[in-house]
Amino acid sequence: MTLPERMKFGIFLAPFHVLGENPTLGLERDLELLQWLDYLDFDEAWIGEHHTAGWETIASPEVFMGVAAERTKHIKLGTGVISLPYHHPLMVANRMVLLDHLTRGRAMLGVGPGALTTDAYMLGIDPLTQRNRMGESFDIIMRLLTETEPITYESDWFTLNEARLHLQPYTKPHFPVAVAAAMSPSGMELAGRHGAWVLSIADPTVMKRHDARSLNDFWSIAEETAERHGKQMDRSEWRLVIHAFLADSKKEAVEAARAGSTSFQRHYFETVMGHEPLHDGPGEETIDAATESGRWVVGTPDDLIAAIHRLDEESGGFGGVLFVATEWGNREQVRRSYELIARYVAPQFQNSLHNLTASEKWSIEKRDHLKDLRTNALKKAGTDYEARRTGSTGS
Repeated sequence: MTLPERMKFGIFLAPFHVLGENPTLGLERDLELLQWLDYLDFDEAWIGEHHTAGWETIASPEVFMGVAAERTKHIKLGTGVISLPYHHPLMVANRMVLLDHLTRGRAMLGVGPGALTTDAYMLGIDPLTQRNRMGESFDIIMRLLTETEPITYESDWFTLNEARLHLQPYTKPHFPVAVAAAMSPSGMELAGRHGAWVLSIADPTVMKRHDARSLNDFWSIAEETAERHGKQMDRSEWRLVIHAFLADSKKEAVEAARAGSTSFQRHYFETVMGHEPLHDGPGEETIDAATESGRWVVGTPDDLIAAIHRLDEESGGFGGVLFVATEWGNREQVRRSYELIARYVAPQFQNSLHNLTASEKWSIEKRDHLKDLRTNALKKAGTDYEARRTGSTGS
């Protein structure tokens, strides 16, 4: 298909921490993870916003990103995502512009309607209004980022009176903006309306359950909407979110991740969140069912490389892959998983090995000829030396 010359690699950090552990240390591990990814040359980290359900403990991605920016050098930091119905759009825009300045252009805005219905319930928000409110808010945020005249606007849930940004963005014309489009077409429509980036969960079985569309069909919603609004979508700015856990062998990866992934799926997503069971068998077989169906990649770098190529075929092309940040193994196993991705997977999709491979091939092809030249050069050096020595002695 049409993968970019340099695919972006990153994570989606909700985060997911098993209830019962020290939450302060959990947040510290999240920050440590971003430092490790920064060292490994990962491109991006998208940070979530959640307020209920026990596991996802970052209430303000912007605050977390501000701390993370001080501990990292290169990795870009995005909100993954700010739940727009929970906030006044002017406040969202101004906070992101501030981060844009403080990070010298490493901040990215990702938006969504709010993933946890428990959050909306606690805030007194009707879930049926969330997607419309998200669209309304995002429209205003984009106007604030792109228009110079003050904006006056009256909504049933927020008001603007001659509003404009306080600071102008550090990044010109503004920092990247992305829309979460997981299952509903509304996210793709909103992205298309503004020509925004897209963050999508790459789980075709879930999408078909809700919308009966392939990944490629899903993307076409954004393209068709963009065309109607005079915008253009760019597949290189489409991020697909997947679950992956790697080790040096598939057996090692499965054994390391079995207990953690079972708790992640069975306890959190099914018991706490009320999602449909991933499979009907025993909980400890969850990882086997998920890997066999292709929903998760648990194995070696070769398994992940093959999975990314399959996603390329299914999607028609995309620009970045984000890994759901989980703690399916212990600290060392999790770090090793990301190291394997950085060392052996990313180079296959970032065109960083082409010249090295060609250079090695060229050297092999020239080996015998250059060996003869080297041998002859050494012989000549010896002959010349003897000539000089003999000549010197004779004088």
